[in-house]
Amino acid sequence: MLNSPLSSGWCWIILNSAMKIAIISDTHDNKEAAVRAARLAQEKGAEVMLHLGDIIAPFTPKFMLEHFKGRFIAVFGNNDGERPFLVKTLNSLGAEITPAPRVLELAGRKIIMMHEPFAVESIAKSGDFDIVAYGHTHELRNEKIGGTLLLNPGEACGYLTGKRTFMVVDLDTMEIEVVEF
Repeated sequence: MLNSPLSSGWCWIILNSAMKIAIISDTHDNKEAAVRAARLAQEKGAEVMLHLGDIIAPFTPKFMLEHFKGRFIAVFGNNDGERPFLVKTLNSLGAEITPAPRVLELAGRKIIMMHEPFAVESIAKSGDFDIVAYGHTHELRNEKIGGTLLLNPGEACGYLTGKRTFMVVDLDTMEIEVVEF
């Protein structure tokens, strides 16, 4: 009979495995960019994708979720006009979309997500969140205020800046990778 670790008095501590999340915003119906970002997020090991708004049409997340197999959580942006159908489509895909701000906890990290940057510096300075994530401006931002990451993944569509970007965050180490594609 094998000597079992449990029978020999060993103590096992099970730690949560590291979780990576993808943070994306402003896909603006650029199907090719949205699909490419979803594929890259999957390849980089993201388990959750946070979309910070301006998806636009309900078909965009459908195409994204054909390539990204993790959990998809979104908030509405100011250009998301077809809200009832976005909700219906995302719910039918096992995904979620709600008005902003959205507060959630993943891997022990408290996150607030929104589209428009309402009081983001003040929220970050409060220390109530590990990550404050917003979109809308189409401009990358990766700043640490106290112990809080203040993040804007830029624009996935590439329409305003000519750069298509999103972020991958390791929630264990809080390291951020900006993915330009």
